[in-house]
Amino acid sequence: MNKTITLAQGNGGVENNELISKVFYKAFKNEILEKSEDAAVIHGGELAFSTDSFTVSPIFFNGADIGKLAVCGTCNDLAMMGAKPKYLTCSVIIEEGFETEQLETIVSSMKKELELNGAVVVSGDTKVMPKGSVDKIIINTTGIGEIQTKGISSNNISSDDVILVSRDIGAHGATIFIAREGIEMESSLKSDCKSLYPQVQALIDAGIKITAMRDATRGGVGAVLNEWAKQSNICIEVEEDSIPISDEVKGVCEILGFEATSLANEGTFVLAIKKDDADKALEVLKSFKDNSMASKIAQVSDEHIQKVILKSSWGTKRFLDTPTGELLPRIC
Repeated sequence: MNKTITLAQGNGGVENNELISKVFYKAFKNEILEKSEDAAVIHGGELAFSTDSFTVSPIFFNGADIGKLAVCGTCNDLAMMGAKPKYLTCSVIIEEGFETEQLETIVSSMKKELELNGAVVVSGDTKVMPKGSVDKIIINTTGIGEIQTKGISSNNISSDDVILVSRDIGAHGATIFIAREGIEMESSLKSDCKSLYPQVQALIDAGIKITAMRDATRGGVGAVLNEWAKQSNICIEVEEDSIPISDEVKGVCEILGFEATSLANEGTFVLAIKKDDADKALEVLKSFKDNSMASKIAQVSDEHIQKVILKSSWGTKRFLDTPTGELLPRIC
């Protein structure tokens, strides 16, 4: 561990995992926390509970803003445990001089997304800091959801499962980078920021046997797959050509040297589904707007336990490691 905190320790990758395990898990260790799920399962398995803080820069970007992101982020974590979002808290830290009109726009975005999830804000807190103390605005949301299907866990994935992704990956990370750097592109690229509960409920209603779900935020799909491989003590074998990536995101990656599997998403999730349900699950996912590229991307084996293997169309194999380094700070 470094003696001081670095930006890399907030990237959702190796350094972030080290910080969490050696500082926070060490201090707060308990049976619920050690499951390392997107949301804690509490109250006898009836409720899911999650919290998240949002510092994205810029606060307005193509496809969303920090307000929509704050509600989607927490509600999506609840949805990944098969829970219907019900109650949220909202805490806001605002820099002195922040425009009231912008704050109203952000809150309006939050209101719309809450309505989509059928959730309400029931408590909150507001602080105003002197100019220069924070960068514009920081939002924390904490949520409680009612679990619709019990037993969903990233600790239970086995060779009976296949791995799906709900849509093309990397759109959020690529959009934020372009907005931040002022790069002008003639394309339709926008953040995938979206509430995922409606898709999860549709899968549940269709009787899909879901083993695990996780939204691929910081660290992207690569981080999710590596976390799952370690949590379930499995090997995940990924077909590289099956990973859905839009032409726009491919272009950004080629120009800037990014790996699409490391880019953050805010409306894309990874699923471990029983093999027999894979085709049906893809049919459900593709019925939603923007999910036309939903795909089966991997199978589970015991070839290299706790590793993710990327298999190319040329027959070569390499390890897909957990992202490392200062990827793209303040992405969410």
